[in-house]
Amino acid sequence: MLKILDRYIIKKFLSTFFFVVLIFSMIAVIIDFSQNVEEFIDEHLGPWIVSKDYYFNFIVFINGLLWPLFAMIAVIFFTSRMAYNSEIISILNAGVSFRRFIRPYLIGGGMLALLHLFLNHYVIPVANKTRLDFFHAYIMKESDHGNTRDVHMFVDPHTKIYVRDYFKRDSFARNFRLERIDSNRLTSYLKADEARWKGDKRIWQLSNYEIHTFNGMKESIVVGGKEKLDTTLLLTPEDFVRYDDTREKIPSNRLRQFIAEEQLRGVGNTKGYEIELYRRTADPVTLLIVTLIGVAIASRKIRGGMGLHLAMGIVLGAVFVFVAKFSITFATNEALPAWLGVWLPNIFFGGVALWLIGKAQR
Repeated sequence: MLKILDRYIIKKFLSTFFFVVLIFSMIAVIIDFSQNVEEFIDEHLGPWIVSKDYYFNFIVFINGLLWPLFAMIAVIFFTSRMAYNSEIISILNAGVSFRRFIRPYLIGGGMLALLHLFLNHYVIPVANKTRLDFFHAYIMKESDHGNTRDVHMFVDPHTKIYVRDYFKRDSFARNFRLERIDSNRLTSYLKADEARWKGDKRIWQLSNYEIHTFNGMKESIVVGGKEKLDTTLLLTPEDFVRYDDTREKIPSNRLRQFIAEEQLRGVGNTKGYEIELYRRTADPVTLLIVTLIGVAIASRKIRGGMGLHLAMGIVLGAVFVFVAKFSITFATNEALPAWLGVWLPNIFFGGVALWLIGKAQR
């Protein structure tokens, strides 16, 4: 059962945390709006559309990204005030152990971490899809890094396609080739001068096509001439378009399937998607770790007060971010497994948090 001390600290923790969220969300929106307001005017976008499709989802995104930092700031802020007002000394002098004192911090941090975990895996990706679709449609129109030339891709374990040129604007491929493979042997292939997306049920319309079928040493050829052939493929125009932030808008249950499909197709490195998947679980754990670091730093009454506590917290937060980026870079470049690249900062700073708790005042 929660005691008076627990309720007191949890209430301070959560109220301060959401106050920090509100302040930083307003600052982030103001900065982003000042950068993009000219694009909104040029595209003749009304305030309701901009607010509903972009900034509502932008707030969800920026908070999901920065909640661990907000938690550290909130913990340091109210704990430092408690230390300055000698509340912590009184609590400890009343016979409350430091381990018992940090319990409400863990409860409050755990509540936020569980909420963060759910948002990271299911809510934020959905919000990101609306935000990023808006962003690429009106703000950054040419930011994709999709395959448009000499594309090789497996659409299933036995079917490979090749496209010499793909035109994103018209969903149109030139020099299209589809190969069927069985037991590592080519059984048939279809080639066409053009393949055009029909926009329904994954149907592509082929022009000037030829179908070559192999039966042992015999080959049969069907020439379509000027006739057009509609064929169904596990392929859509989206498979040719890859934004750097595509991974951010796929919910986790779909992201696991997406990674498996990309590996099956052999279209490129999936490390970025794997890192994103692990990050969504690691960030809530980061929130708990920085909560412990914050309470260990701010619980001691020192000369310099809250200002020095915040400075120490910001320095540690900056080091945390640096180590995380460094570790993820190694993972992206294949020097570390994706899971280790994401979790290594938590492992290291988890040890730092335990050391700081061990050195905190009793």
